[in-house]
Amino acid sequence: MDIFSTTFTFSFTLLAILFLALLLGIALFFIYYRYCQKLKLSIRSAESEQKFQSVFDSTSDAVVVANQQGTILQWNSGAEIIFNYSKGEALGANIEIIVPDSLLKDHRTRFQHYLETGVSDSNGKRVELVGRRKDASELPIEVSLSTWRTEKDIYFSSIIRDISERKETEKKVNHLVYRDTLTGLPNRRLFNDQLFLTLEQLRESDQQLSLLSIDLDHFKLINDTYGHCTGDQILVEVANRLQSIAQTEDIVSRISADEYVLLLPNTDAINATIHAKKVLELFEQPFQLQQEKLFVTPSIGISVYPSDGVDLDSLTKNADIALYEAKNKGKNNYQFFTEEMNQLILRKSKLATDMRKGLEHNEFFVHYQPQMDISTEKIVGVEALVRWVHPELGPVSPAEFIPIAEDTGSIVFIGEFVLRQACLQNKAWQTAGLPHFRVAVNISSHQFSQCNLTETVCAALSAAELDAKYLELELTESIIQSSPLAVTTMQKLKLMGIHLSIDDFGTGYSSLRYLKLFPVNTLKIDQCFIRNVINDPKDAALVDTIVKMAENLELNVIAEGVETAEQFQFLKQKNCNQAQGYYFNRPLPPEEIERLYHPTSHLQTHA
Repeated sequence: MDIFSTTFTFSFTLLAILFLALLLGIALFFIYYRYCQKLKLSIRSAESEQKFQSVFDSTSDAVVVANQQGTILQWNSGAEIIFNYSKGEALGANIEIIVPDSLLKDHRTRFQHYLETGVSDSNGKRVELVGRRKDASELPIEVSLSTWRTEKDIYFSSIIRDISERKETEKKVNHLVYRDTLTGLPNRRLFNDQLFLTLEQLRESDQQLSLLSIDLDHFKLINDTYGHCTGDQILVEVANRLQSIAQTEDIVSRISADEYVLLLPNTDAINATIHAKKVLELFEQPFQLQQEKLFVTPSIGISVYPSDGVDLDSLTKNADIALYEAKNKGKNNYQFFTEEMNQLILRKSKLATDMRKGLEHNEFFVHYQPQMDISTEKIVGVEALVRWVHPELGPVSPAEFIPIAEDTGSIVFIGEFVLRQACLQNKAWQTAGLPHFRVAVNISSHQFSQCNLTETVCAALSAAELDAKYLELELTESIIQSSPLAVTTMQKLKLMGIHLSIDDFGTGYSSLRYLKLFPVNTLKIDQCFIRNVINDPKDAALVDTIVKMAENLELNVIAEGVETAEQFQFLKQKNCNQAQGYYFNRPLPPEEIERLYHPTSHLQTHA
């Protein structure tokens, strides 16, 4: 072998070795790379599992995994806190350890249904349920359930949240929404819901239901006199008293400031009467408030299902109508709803609605009742009295429409109308040559409380060009005593030259102090004293006393409602200054006043 061949063989062998070494290096590198990758994956997997376990254990929600046998396979720290079972106690136990006994039957039924059909109405949804702690106490929970299947088993994963705080908050909100904050009784909203549900149940039977609407008489006076704290104490005590006579199925509610409702299922009119009497008896005992003993009385309106209504609105409305009637009949009594009451309410509603239109359409007008000087038997003034002829109902009595006008506030517009008409008419009489005299106009409490009363009166006088001394304003005792600005208002009117009189003197909250404070000119003795003045010594004594007192105070006195010669003679003997009534004349239209009035003749006294 030559040297060239030897060298070639050596070089080839070396290259082969190097190539093999390279292949081995590549193989080793690849093996090492795969090992590193697996190591990284292993590390990442371990980290991921560690992170998952960390999240699994740190969440405040319970995470529970169970199989189709109900065996608990996973139980995190959140589950330990919520249900008070340790991980060691829970793993391997049945999921029923966290299901209340009362719900076990339903739980098993639903669980078996899913195993058989694969259908669940709660899978993938959030469901509010009740859970059970280790000590058997229950708590509200929210459950999010998911399931998955393998060839060997079915797994149920539940994320469970304790919603006790949320439920407590909801409870507080519901209490504010559905409960009276003062008494804790159901309020109007909850009462309506309860009545609606009760009526729905009754539609399937022939049972009756009674509704007692209870309102406290003159409760505003208690608040005004003793303050709202005292009033609140009474309202709470009323609630307690009403609850003391309520049966298990009865519902007591407070639906407004001083109005309560007693709902009596399975109660007919006879038994409703018994309950109403019990309510009245509850108020026979005074309310003890520190050093004060206060008596409060209720008025009660009753409606009965189905005779007085078959739905919520009709029953409550008719109970209120009956309550209104109880108020009208003197308070401290109960009244059952009748259809006649309903017709009366409908009429009042129509009158209230039509009143304002009546003013616009000239349906109102003014009549004038002469006022007599008793010594001369001549007319010395007239009282303006409003009248209304309704286009459909015909003449409506003032005794009927004036209270409605006061309730609705329309009395202000009617009063201003009468004031303007009276001033214009008196000026017209003066222009026609009749002797000058005063026209008296009644002022309602609503008018007197208007801040612009003096401006309104001044405008009426100016429009008629009538001297203020020929206008007299009649005010009741209750009006001037209830207004804190009464003295100021009356002094302004007095400075204008207007005469002021106290109407129906003796029927209100009379106080001699007010006669000293208020700048009045005349006292009008109410007809209730005149009516029996001949036969009742007490009425006679009262009239005599009022006349003498007025004389000593240099006040004019006029007696209202004089209807007989005997009454007239009695007043004449007692030196009463003036009188008015049907004995002299009824209220007359303006043209008849012109015919009756003559400066040189005496008025006919038996018209």
